[in-house]
Amino acid sequence: MPDTTVNFSFLHRTCTLVLLLCFLHIFVTVLYYVRSLDSRPTFVQNPQQTLQIQRKLKEEVSVVTEELKTSPTVKYRNVTEKALEKCPDPSRLLVGALRVEFSSPVSLELVRKENPALQEGGRYKPKDCVALQKVAIIIPFRKRDEHLKFWLYYLHPILQRQQLDYGIYVINQEGDETFNRAKLLNAGYAEALKEYDYECFVFSDVDLIPMDDRNTYKCFSQPRHLSVSMDKFGFRLPYNQYFGGVSSMSKEQFLKINGFPNNYWGWGGEDDDIYNRLSSKGMSISRPNGAIGKCRMIRHDRDRQNEPNPQRFDRIAHTRDTMNKDGINTLSYSVVRVEKDQLFTKITVDIGKPPK
Repeated sequence: MPDTTVNFSFLHRTCTLVLLLCFLHIFVTVLYYVRSLDSRPTFVQNPQQTLQIQRKLKEEVSVVTEELKTSPTVKYRNVTEKALEKCPDPSRLLVGALRVEFSSPVSLELVRKENPALQEGGRYKPKDCVALQKVAIIIPFRKRDEHLKFWLYYLHPILQRQQLDYGIYVINQEGDETFNRAKLLNAGYAEALKEYDYECFVFSDVDLIPMDDRNTYKCFSQPRHLSVSMDKFGFRLPYNQYFGGVSSMSKEQFLKINGFPNNYWGWGGEDDDIYNRLSSKGMSISRPNGAIGKCRMIRHDRDRQNEPNPQRFDRIAHTRDTMNKDGINTLSYSVVRVEKDQLFTKITVDIGKPPK
């Protein structure tokens, strides 16, 4: 019996000791945890430090937001500018002398098929370089649809090889009144500028085709006569002052002479008037050499209502007196309709009637 009592007392003390040890362990664990909680946020407990961190975060967010808004555009523009250099002058795509024939008819469908890079309105710009000039090509027109097909067939590939940023504008005279080539050219200049910031203007008859693509349809430091040697004149310049057929002027040159005269109704005279305007403003005519400046004319009878102008010689003699009062600053016309084709922009205009 005494042995049983002793054993029970020993067991009781042992259990009590184990229980105390367990409580002690739990206490230490809880105390450590609480202290760790107290020490963990010490770096944000300082109010001044908290405000600094918040301010810095806001600044970083603001910077990132602005970069997201602007950097894609800036980076794209910079990459584009670096990737697209100016086109070489002369273009490396030129082939030189060309064979030009009018024996087989062409269709607009064929020309569209062979020029897939054209945009609506006869617009084109090179994709792999920046064109040296933005050129509007102005064609005075009336009832020459077959000639226009040949012109488009030959000129679009040439102009693309010349790597120009160009647009084709066919300025069609409404009605059957006497034809006025120069006034149509003035109207074409004004209409083209409504669509694009052209800096160069090529004025071309619809029946003249260049025979060498090195004869670049662009502007130069002086007004340029491009149809230098025509088959019509035995591939010779008819006279030194001749400025007819195909010519180019920059916007500044065109405005300096007040554009073209508006009062030449019928055939002839306006080219010589333009030469007189250029000469009176101290400009001279530049030309390619005779071989590069060759061109062919599509043979045709003279149009009705385009008879020789009997007043042309008298008007030419008074160019210096009339040029400031008759030109782009006095141009009057109205647009009848605008037609957009893949190959050209055709603008029909009412330019009025010749004075009686």
